[in-house]
Amino acid sequence: MSFWRKIAGLAVRNLDEAECADCPAGLPGEDPAFSTAVTALGAKLAKADGDAHAAEYSVFAQVFQADDGSQGNIRRLYQLARQTTRGFESYARRLAKRYRGCPQILEDVLDGLFHIATSDGAVTADELAYLERVSELFGQSPLTFRRIKATHLGAEKDDPYEVLGVAHDARDEDVRRAWKAMLSEAHPDRARGRGLPTEFIEVAEAKAAAINAAYDAIVRERRSFALEGAA
Repeated sequence: MSFWRKIAGLAVRNLDEAECADCPAGLPGEDPAFSTAVTALGAKLAKADGDAHAAEYSVFAQVFQADDGSQGNIRRLYQLARQTTRGFESYARRLAKRYRGCPQILEDVLDGLFHIATSDGAVTADELAYLERVSELFGQSPLTFRRIKATHLGAEKDDPYEVLGVAHDARDEDVRRAWKAMLSEAHPDRARGRGLPTEFIEVAEAKAAAINAAYDAIVRERRSFALEGAA
């Protein structure tokens, strides 16, 4: 039986049913509270830019698929939840509490929400703020959010992680390893050793400087995050 069918009638009557402090056993699809929270978060995202369109439900249904027997009730729950963005934080907290031991599930949910936000070809500042707040409430680090955001929206211009070719939440040692490998390959002495003309050596020097700058930027940012977390 689809997890959507399990909340048919239940979730429609009461958005706060099935609350439990323990992380449930089994698949999320068998957990009515998971279904309720995901439906509410998707619906409230549609309202985040101030204008909830009926077409956005179609995208939601593509991401979080309901079976034929429960589509009507899911739609009614969605329409009820999307009337306002208020309350979305409680759903995000509830989901984080229930699935704190399953971070990949929470990441999957955020991925689905990003897919909904990008379905109309543009993500507004309000939608992005909504998604970032959901990620924060899920307990995800700012670097994890940046990685997921870059997956859906592309990397920002001059993103230092893109320069080094590493994920935004890569381990410190992996970032350092990538930096050293790239710097070794781009070092101007290699260009000189290959007998390349002066202009190629100048390009190598500029590339090495960009690699060093990217690594320094990442180190500074991570130190800042660590200080903020310790405060």
